Amino acid sequence: MKPSLPPQPDPRPPVCYGSMQLESRYLLSPLAGYTNLPFRRIVRELGGVGLATTDLVNARGLLEGSAKTLQLIQTCPEDTPFAVQIFGNEPIQMRDAAQLLEERGVDSIDINMGCPVNRIVKGGAGASMMCRPDETVALVKSVVEAVKIPVTVKMRLGWDDRNLTAPFFAREFEQVGVVAVAIHGRTREQGFRGSVNHEGIRQVVEAVESIPVIGNGDVTSIADADYMLKTTGCAGVSIGRGALANPWIFRQLCQWEKTGECAPPGNFNERLELLLRQFHYLLEMTTEERALPMFRKMGHWYLKSMRVKPALRHEFQCAQNLNAFNVAIKKIAAKGPVSGSRDGTLPEMHIPVPGGPVERW
Repeated sequence: MKPSLPPQPDPRPPVCYGSMQLESRYLLSPLAGYTNLPFRRIVRELGGVGLATTDLVNARGLLEGSAKTLQLIQTCPEDTPFAVQIFGNEPIQMRDAAQLLEERGVDSIDINMGCPVNRIVKGGAGASMMCRPDETVALVKSVVEAVKIPVTVKMRLGWDDRNLTAPFFAREFEQVGVVAVAIHGRTREQGFRGSVNHEGIRQVVEAVESIPVIGNGDVTSIADADYMLKTTGCAGVSIGRGALANPWIFRQLCQWEKTGECAPPGNFNERLELLLRQFHYLLEMTTEERALPMFRKMGHWYLKSMRVKPALRHEFQCAQNLNAFNVAIKKIAAKGPVSGSRDGTLPEMHIPVPGGPVERW
């Protein structure tokens, strides 16, 4: 049965990052291990993405020329506008990394202040920056002043429920020249537990004068995006896990915004073709030995959404070489989905959130 859509929204002004106008208000969130160049190419080809951002990039690793770090910022002419998200707690390193990225032609720089993962927080970066207001505002100011391209910040609502500091930071960042802020509607203490606090995001929207606030968290459908926009007043929506389950979501959102309707997401056959195309893009970047393990996480999302039976998903994940990969793909193609049809709309998949106590991440 076709899911009901919210009513077509009233026209809204475009989202601008300084002088850079985005093609849509729907952005691909930076996701560790997922938002690499092959996936960004896929969602851009499907359409509707206003801005795509890399996985978080270590400023120090960038300056040291780490091969792994440089791979994270690989791009191509079609990958535009293109933002790199950097993290670190040393102002000079963050400034120099921003300048290096500007020299490489990056369109925008995003400063990570939201990552809750322990190894990032312990180093004084990510969400822990919200615990040092003066130092953090000074660091962000130094990055803004070092480059001419737009600088944005992504953060959480605060460290915990007693310290919901995102409105303060957003106001301060606007004053030092940040062109937009993205807010994940949870605290660091929350991790990914509980619900997104839409009222908290609204308070950030109300705290700034003119820069766009981008809402983020638990947006996996058009209805979720509509609710986020209506209840918070945010200018745009950043989508992560929802795009892994449905890479067509950005195109669907733009269609809905323009017409009140949208085409369905890809069927089994289309998702299989997309999986193979993304894997091919990954092989263009790296070796077979590295591509296979790198693609397993992404392959899991494709195959779950395609309703592939567990035994075949397991065989796919165990492939150690291209021959085994191709054998698994042929079996998957021959068997088809366990529910739904090959060329019709598939049942919606459950989209999980990261689990376990945040202190163990």
